[in-house]
Amino acid sequence: MKPTPTATSPGGTVGTADENEVVRLVNVERAKGGCQPLKHDAQLRKAAYGHSADMADQDYFSHTSKDGRSFMDRIRAAGFTGGSGWAENIAAGQKTPASVMSSWMNSAGHKANIMNCKYTLIGVGAAKNSGGTIYWTQNFAAK
Repeated sequence: MKPTPTATSPGGTVGTADENEVVRLVNVERAKGGCQPLKHDAQLRKAAYGHSADMADQDYFSHTSKDGRSFMDRIRAAGFTGGSGWAENIAAGQKTPASVMSSWMNSAGHKANIMNCKYTLIGVGAAKNSGGTIYWTQNFAAK
């Protein structure tokens, strides 16, 4: 069964409502730390959603795809070029944007990616498997 996006979004936005809420919450946290807000980039979102959907469909949880691709491979395949730094956060099982953000902010490594002021772009993807588990991916880039 194909994974599904977690919710629909209004027209003209990059991601789903849940994905855009994660971006909003990221930017709230970044503002507290004195960082500029991140822009939701369509190519980074494509890579992030693709990875979340793949994890949901193939039932795994890893930064490395089952076919051996890294997050950088996926970002490049989505058409993203340039940039001077990249990172990825993943999570699974959290049911809401607030709960996944809480998980990431309570993990030193994930929080460091969110709060890294050098990043200017983000892509967020969320996909639900047939059992209802949501897989979340954030891709960050500086450009």
